[in-house]
Amino acid sequence: MPSVQEIKEITKEDTWFVKKREQMVKAQIKSRGIKDERVLKAMLAVPRHLFVPPEYQKEAYEDYPLPIGEGQTISQPYIVALMTEVAGIKPGEKVLEIGTGSGYQAAVLSHLTDKVFSIEIRENLARRAADLLISLSYHQVKVRWADGYFGWPEEAPFDAIIVTCAANHIPPPLFQQLKEGGRLVIPVGSTVFFQTLTLVKKIKGQPEIKQLLDVRFVPMTGEIEKQKR
Repeated sequence: MPSVQEIKEITKEDTWFVKKREQMVKAQIKSRGIKDERVLKAMLAVPRHLFVPPEYQKEAYEDYPLPIGEGQTISQPYIVALMTEVAGIKPGEKVLEIGTGSGYQAAVLSHLTDKVFSIEIRENLARRAADLLISLSYHQVKVRWADGYFGWPEEAPFDAIIVTCAANHIPPPLFQQLKEGGRLVIPVGSTVFFQTLTLVKKIKGQPEIKQLLDVRFVPMTGEIEKQKR
């Protein structure tokens, strides 16, 4: 990730990155059916190239995930937009993200609501993401270094939860921390091969499940590895 000093030096984006971001939204996101104008505006606004290591900045707006260190990746732009749209976030709603990574998804979410909470299990990534988000003035995002399997009980309940790592089952604490009518977006399935992006709604206290499409995410780690079933 770029240092805070490097961020200050490149805060004024050049037109090349702006054009690449506009092309990304038009060709990769809007053309694939993302219609929510607030999501499209968020994808246009967030400088994705600042959320990847310097050697990958020129690739930041391409149609694939990129490494961010410690075996983790920043998701393909379309998948970020899709998960954000499916979560159906309204202004003022409280959102929890599991798997902060470099902080990009959290930054996108912060354009939809001012109550964004994000958990990262890797200390170095959590600290770097928190510093980066602050340096870019995303003060509405709170980052915590912890195991996302358990959610963030002190801040529950949440209107929406987005999980950006693969799980072989839906973590019960996350479902419990949803409000009635809340939405959980999570890739469920094999953590080695592919998963199904899944939307879970809490209706009368019970899960209403809708499978969306096949995806491939890095696996969730921590407590979930003890809970395999």
